Amino acid sequence: MIAIFSYSLMVLGIILWFWGTLPLIGDRSVLFKLHSLSVADTLGSMLIVVGLLLKNPREWTLMILAIITLAIWNTVLGYVLAYCSSDEKSLTQITKKNL
Repeated sequence: MIAIFSYSLMVLGIILWFWGTLPLIGDRSVLFKLHSLSVADTLGSMLIVVGLLLKNPREWTLMILAIITLAIWNTVLGYVLAYCSSDEKSLTQITKKNL
């Protein structure tokens, strides 16, 4: 039963990987495409790691570390890319609003 659930999570993670690439075809902005791709990639990767955790529970510390790293790294990378793609005028407006 655990093996079936584990494989189901891994297959669902792979489906999310492919589902996240579909918005790349659309006419939306680059930041929207980046956001949808990174969210689907992060959730898919986390589901795959949870599926692997169920298959091999002895390695729970490494799997939990991998999940935390995926969540933090993909979030920070998305913010850095969005910040770098913004122009100087919009960045000063955002900074003035926060002050």
